[in-house]
Amino acid sequence: MQIIDLTDSSNALASFILVSDTHGYVDERITDLARTCDFALHLGDIGSAEVLKQLQPKSDRVFAVTGNNDTPGKWDEGDLEVLRSLPRQLTLKLPGGDLVAEHGDEIRNASRYHELLRKKHPFARVIAFGHTHRRVIDTGEKPWVVNPGASGRNRTFGGPSCLILKQQNNIWSFEEYALPLNG
Repeated sequence: MQIIDLTDSSNALASFILVSDTHGYVDERITDLARTCDFALHLGDIGSAEVLKQLQPKSDRVFAVTGNNDTPGKWDEGDLEVLRSLPRQLTLKLPGGDLVAEHGDEIRNASRYHELLRKKHPFARVIAFGHTHRRVIDTGEKPWVVNPGASGRNRTFGGPSCLILKQQNNIWSFEEYALPLNG
């Protein structure tokens, strides 16, 4: 698991756009939202290096983990170096706690996703995953479990979506964005 420390004082107030399951295409409205955020985090099934280039937050720092569809056979040959550089899991150390990111495809029991993720990462503040293409914010137990849904055009269940984490020291909150299909 890759660990990135963002706890310095310059990041005491930050926003992160969380996206997932773009499969080679990210909706333009989501890239517009990314430009308003400090950081971007892609939770796998990216599809191409171009998707990561399109997610340009204010800091130009885009973090990502790979998903089950991020394989050499599904990415352009020219993008394979980028693909190889991406971890399966990532921890962002932030003021107020850790944000753990993974795609979630290794969990085989879909009815117990949140329980199993919490068991796997008990010390996280938030566990962010993708794979299901379904947007969710579960703050009923700790750690919180969130999924931005699908941010591209495949299996969006009504339209592309994403989440924005607003983090100020120990105060964290999420905004949901569910965009219409033809918007």
